[in-house]
Amino acid sequence: MPRSVEEHRSVVAALLRPTAHEDVPLAQARGRVLAVDVVAAVSLPSFDNSAMDGYAVRAAELAGASEGSPVELPVTTDIPAGRTDVPVLEPGTTHRIMTGAPLPPGADAVVQVELTDGGVDRVRISAQPEVGAFLRHVGEDVTAGDVVLTAGTVLHAAQIGVAAAVGSATVPVRRRPVVLVLSTGSELVAPGTPLRPGQIYESNGPMLAAAVEDAGGVAELLRFVPDDVEEFLGVLRDRVKEGVDLVLTSGGVSAGAYEVVKDAFTGRGVEFVKVAMQPGGPQGAGSVVDLDGVAVVTLPGNPVSSQVSFEVFVRPALRAAMGHPHPERPVVTATLGERVSSPAGRRQFRRGVLDAVTGSVREVGSSASHMLGSLALAECLFVVPEDVTELDAGAAVDVWLLDD
Repeated sequence: MPRSVEEHRSVVAALLRPTAHEDVPLAQARGRVLAVDVVAAVSLPSFDNSAMDGYAVRAAELAGASEGSPVELPVTTDIPAGRTDVPVLEPGTTHRIMTGAPLPPGADAVVQVELTDGGVDRVRISAQPEVGAFLRHVGEDVTAGDVVLTAGTVLHAAQIGVAAAVGSATVPVRRRPVVLVLSTGSELVAPGTPLRPGQIYESNGPMLAAAVEDAGGVAELLRFVPDDVEEFLGVLRDRVKEGVDLVLTSGGVSAGAYEVVKDAFTGRGVEFVKVAMQPGGPQGAGSVVDLDGVAVVTLPGNPVSSQVSFEVFVRPALRAAMGHPHPERPVVTATLGERVSSPAGRRQFRRGVLDAVTGSVREVGSSASHMLGSLALAECLFVVPEDVTELDAGAAVDVWLLDD
């Protein structure tokens, strides 16, 4: 009896242990998952400063100031942003101050330059500010000792910005899993070389390596592994010693006479099964004891089967191992734009294009597992459940968004 999609997802997920953490420079932290809380070393702002270009004043000295009756004060110094030797504001004077510059002791407000004549030696001020006007106070955003980012946060621009602002040159993040990606098949040749009869360009390796990187892992592409079991295992044995979290293969797992992946891993800890899905029925997963217990996931060789299988089984497992808070693809509900049929007993993942205006999804190409061109056009996968053989136009389906 075929294994269910959920059962095989659990098997694959159990193979990958949570990754350890490492400190990386902020410049390398985008997209990484924070492993430990980031605590502010300084407050934000770290000193009282001006929120406007203008003049630092004592508000009480401008009582009654208006356009018709401005108050004139001497300007005793300029305070640009970054000045560290800020003098006290003496009574009856003002300092010209720039946005972000430290507030001088004695000042309790800033008058924006638009309410003055912009004077350099003396300034005419035509409005009375309230105490605290246009000031940024120390710690009003973050107080030193606050947790500004919690473990499990995915680091994007704003998160990297706040980490830098509180003084973090590096951040502790979960290590990216190393995935050895390899394709088998004597019919495969490198793109760009002339094809001989019976040969095809190898596409699964580059495609799966890109998918691993997109998921957050580190892909190492091993191309054209020999179709000989002992040579195949020897190549893997040498590479696994260097440190690999997952060996990801495509091809060589069906019922044919030359299935090197299946022949090499059978009896060594990898279980080969049929999963009740289409495309992607033949699957394999396990840990190979005589390869240092490395996790192995074997995917079918047809390009669409291979990529859909990665989306269903491998991508969420990789992201979960990194502690990603959202390991799954976003799922929305849409209505079918056309009638579809599906074989009984198999969950189908059909390639589609989503119309955000109408909330409908239509199929791209056919459901055949070799149609890589239509996969490249797909924005999503829509799901036809195992117990459904027909869905009319307008029926509601789950849609996996692929552009997250």
